[in-house]
Parts: sequence; structure tokens; C-alpha cells
Amino acid sequence: MSRSASRRVRVRAPELVGKGGWLNTGGRQYALADLRGRIVVLDFWTFCCINCLHVLDELRELEAKHQDTVVVIGVHSPKFVHEAEHGAVVDAVERYGVEHPVLDDPELATWKQYAVRAWPTLVVIDPEGYVVAQHAGEGHVHAIERLVTELEAEHAAKGTLRRGEGPYVPPEPEPTTLRFPGKAVLLPSGNLLVSDTTRHQLVELRADGESVVRRIGSGVRGFTDGGPDRAAFNEPQGLALLDDGSVVVADTVNHALRRYDPASGEVTTLAGTGRQWMQGAPTAGPAREVDLSSPWDVAWWQDRVWIAMAGVHQLWAYDPATRSVTVTAGTTNEGLVDGSAAEAWFAQPSGLAATPERLWLADSETSALRWVEPDGSVHTAVGTGLFDFGHRDGAAGQALLQHPLGVTALPDGSVAVCDTYNHALRRYDPATGEVTTLATDLREPSDAVLAGDDIVVVESARHRLTRLRLPEEAVRVEAVAHRTRRQATEVAPGALRLDVVFQAPPGQKLDIRYGPSTRLLVSATPPELLLEGEGAGTDLSRTLALNPAVEQGVLHVSAMAASCDDDPANPYPACHVHQQDWGVPVRLTEGGADRLPLVLAGMDEQER
Repeated sequence: MSRSASRRVRVRAPELVGKGGWLNTGGRQYALADLRGRIVVLDFWTFCCINCLHVLDELRELEAKHQDTVVVIGVHSPKFVHEAEHGAVVDAVERYGVEHPVLDDPELATWKQYAVRAWPTLVVIDPEGYVVAQHAGEGHVHAIERLVTELEAEHAAKGTLRRGEGPYVPPEPEPTTLRFPGKAVLLPSGNLLVSDTTRHQLVELRADGESVVRRIGSGVRGFTDGGPDRAAFNEPQGLALLDDGSVVVADTVNHALRRYDPASGEVTTLAGTGRQWMQGAPTAGPAREVDLSSPWDVAWWQDRVWIAMAGVHQLWAYDPATRSVTVTAGTTNEGLVDGSAAEAWFAQPSGLAATPERLWLADSETSALRWVEPDGSVHTAVGTGLFDFGHRDGAAGQALLQHPLGVTALPDGSVAVCDTYNHALRRYDPATGEVTTLATDLREPSDAVLAGDDIVVVESARHRLTRLRLPEEAVRVEAVAHRTRRQATEVAPGALRLDVVFQAPPGQKLDIRYGPSTRLLVSATPPELLLEGEGAGTDLSRTLALNPAVEQGVLHVSAMAASCDDDPANPYPACHVHQQDWGVPVRLTEGGADRLPLVLAGMDEQER
């Protein structure tokens, strides 16, 4: 047995329980005992979360390389009410090409058993049914792959490793014209161009929104330029029409901007390398040399293509005159903070709409409608933060949305919002400050475009475009408000020890060649919750002072650690940055916990 195996902490894995049952198994229900002998990786995810989608892509290579020893199980753990609907989970599994079994856990039963505190979280279970590692956030698959290799050797020697085919059973494909379309744009011809996201194509439709003129892209995941049949996309989303008649495409999973020329049918790459941007990478420079991170929508404003960079909670811009990109707003911290471009926080911006006076944006994870002024300042029209959402009309200050993905400027100066998880089209009028509902019974609307006197809505989960006459009067709906389904952590008022647990992956060590390799940033909502402990530092442990006068709130914790290969003979070791943001709802209670552990990577040995 290796030295690392002999010192590895092991805890018996709790059972996998989910009221929604199992998907991608051909109808079979599984227990952990059925998976004994295999290395199991639990992926706690929710389909609204861009970091969770990044992890799905990271896991594909691991699944392919270790397909006879590793079983990945997605445990779907909802944040929003809509995500607790079983049909919505079924849709999401197909939409994002999930090719492993998924346990639908709408009541967060398994989430609680494994003491998960963040989306995404990966848990590794060895072939004997013991938890041996936990990782919060993205970028950990390289470490898990090393651990898997160790576990394969260790349990092959012990005779406890069982090789063979996994439990994944693919669903039958559906013969629809579009499959989970994302965004649309009106072409000068009057036709509509749609990003057919799950099929990795663009589709040009006639003005009726149904008749196919042509498809652009091979239909297979890839990153290839060329003509309509040769070009390849990877889950494309946003589209923006330029003055020359070409269309900029947010090629989301390729982390790139592409250009489509309707006249020639050619696809070329404008920006991005195909690699995902990580902390420490350049944030400006020649567009083809700078990494991007899940661009979700694009809009032409102030002579540049503005980019909703959902993967890092920022806005970027591409300048066609200089062929360069740069950050235009946001810090990469996730949340809702207004102010100057350099200080503002966003949370997965996913929809853009430009007018001469404002750039409107749908900030999905805060269920917010926000805008940017020409001077770069950021403002919020609707929305309060990461954990409040619902369907409530009226004055914007108390109105609620639920994970909107699209926004459209209307001729009267108001904006229409594709209120995705409420299955509704909403309207905000800056002149009156009122929010109303224009239409309901739209299945996950993700974008809308004006076409004459009509508005054409992309009904993503109905796989179609729906044309509506813009109504003169609002639809009346019963108001409903929600908070996240996550239970608040009960903590004692006064001193609270915050410990971010980080253990370098096997064969690596903390990178201290140029100073501290860890960073911790702490804040709170409301700010009065924290009497002491707010701000940035390099120690991953900190004592906070919680205000006993504040009954409940949210602790916002952002942690980063850099590790490198531990090989003194290698002058250029491979290094990795591990980062995660937590929003931890807390309730101050006498007798509550005086320690809050958050696992970035490894195991919290003080809890065992």
C-alpha cells in the first residue's frame, strides 16, 4: 500500500437518496451497494450554475479514460424552485449532454447527508464504499484523476476493484427541428437565426420561425472554422448582428467568439483560444490569444461587441478595430453590487440588450435586471441578491424574477425580460419603475427578438420559437416569493472560526515560490452581520465576529489556493489554481456552531 493510501482519511459514504429517482439508467434504481468495487465520483450540481456546467465538461475526459473503473453519478441538488421540478431536470440532463447516471434529489436529502455547502462539489468514494476526498468548485479534475490512478492500483492489489461497463443508459433522441435553442437574432432578410444549442449548430429559419433555410455547423461538438458543413461549435448561445451583416456568436463551451457570414456561410474565430480563463490569466490583449470563460450573450454597444462572460461573472468587450478583448465591468466575485465598473459584482450575466443610453443585462443567479451606463457605472432595476427570487409584479424595488436569461429593448423605452424559471415574459418600465407580466405558459424562455409588431420568444424547453403580439395590458398573476431551498447553518453569535480546508492533491504542494499561494475574501449580507473579519487575507483560517443583533444573513466566502507538482528535479512544474465562492446562509442561535468548515479540497479531519 502506498504511503498516501495508508494515511488517507476514510469515512463510510451515506446512501444515495433522491425523491425524483434516477435518470440515464434505463429505469433502474441504484443503491451504493450496487456500485461496490467501482470508484464513484459524486457530482453535486444544479443546472442553473455555470461552474457546475464547467465541471460537466471537465469530467468528460476522466469518464472516457477510466470508463471501466470509474462511475460518475450526478446528484442534482436544486437552488431555484423550478430546478426541483423533475421534468426540468430531465430536460437539463439532455440539454447539457450529461452522459452518466443522475440522481434527482429535489429535497436536498443526499446534499445534507454529505454536508455539501456549495455548487459544484465533487466527492470521491473508493471501491469499498468510503469517502476519501471532497472538492468544492471547478478545476479539481486533475487532482481527482491522480487519486483515481492511486485507487485503481491500491484496490487492484487488494482484490477489491471491479472492472466493467457502467450503469449509464442513453435516452432515446427526439426528432424536433430545434433542440433546446438558446438565442435568436433577426437577419436583414427577415429570416431568423437561432443558436440550436444542444445540437451545436446555428439554424436559419424563415420569418414563420419554423421553416428551415439552412443549418450551419456539423452538429458534433468541436472547434473548427470553415463552411456550413465543416464548421463546428460547442453549445453556442448568444448572437449579435453587426453593421456589415455578419453575426457574432457566443460559442459558450468553446470559450470563444465566432463570426458567421450569412452571405458566404463561412465561420471564423474572432476571440478566444478554446481554453477556459482561470485566475491569473491575462484579462486584455489580442483577441485570439486571450482565454475567455463561457460567453453567454453578445451585443453591439459603443462601437464594441459586449460580452456577458457568465463563467467569471463579468462583462468583457471585443473591439473589431483593434481585434482585442478586455474586461469592462466586474471583479469575478459573484453577487449583486452596484457602483463603478471596477467595483461591481455580477452573478452569471446571461442576456444583453443595447440601447444608445444603456446596456441592459439579465443577471441570472441574482434573478436581477441590471444596466450599465455609458460611463461604466452599474445599476440594478430589479433584484436583491443570490437567494431571493419569485414571481411578483409591481414596484421594481419589491418585484421578483426567477433566473432570467434574456432581455430585449422595446420601442417605448421599456424592456422585456425572459423570466426563464417562471416560464414568463416580464416587462420593466424605467419611466414608472413598474414590473408587469406580458405572457405566461412559456417553457423556459431564454431570449426574445422584435419582428415588426410582434415579439418572437425562444421557448428553449419547448424546442421552438413562439410569436406573440405585444400586449397592451399586463397579465395578472398571483404573487409568489421564494428563498433558496438550502437550510441555513445555525451558528453562535460572537466568535466564529472560519476554516477553509485545502489539502494539495497527491504529488503536489502549495506553490510558495513567489509568496503566499492562498487567498481568502470574506463579506456578508447584510454587512452589519460581520463585526470583525471582513476583507482579504492570505490565511485560509480566520476568526469572525458575528453581530448578535442580526438574526440571519449570508456569509460570502471566496478562497483560492495554488499548488504545483512536488518534483524538485523539474524546474517548470505544472501548477493549478483551486478557487471557490461560497454563499452560506446562516442563522444566529445560542448554542449554534462556533466553527464553520468549508472544504475547498481534501477532507475536514476535525469533523471526523
